[in-house]
Amino acid sequence: MPVDDLILFQKTYDFLLWFYPLIQRLPKHHRATLGKQLEKLSLSILLAELTANADRKTDRYLKQLHVSMELEKLRILIRLTKDLHFISIKQYTYIAKKINEIAKILVGWMKVTVSTDVLVKKIN
Repeated sequence: MPVDDLILFQKTYDFLLWFYPLIQRLPKHHRATLGKQLEKLSLSILLAELTANADRKTDRYLKQLHVSMELEKLRILIRLTKDLHFISIKQYTYIAKKINEIAKILVGWMKVTVSTDVLVKKIN
């Protein structure tokens, strides 16, 4: 499936376009540590989605689990960013909403992957 057809990738990409300028507005001292981790994790999620999409074997589910774990890490760092008052409650709410959307799409994709794998195993 081409990247342009992958809704999960597009949602994540659009989120990152909004999120990156926000990271750049973190206090300078924290931009090099917390900001770098936020950038690294968010890019990791985007690239891991591409990798999982490219895999047509049973490893796809493991790669999807990796994306899920990276999303959880991102949630924790964003919560920390909010608790340190580097982002507003309004920004945090928007981010949480977007990450939840991404997570729901990911879970749906994972369910399809598992059901497809089970079907293939039954046929073989």
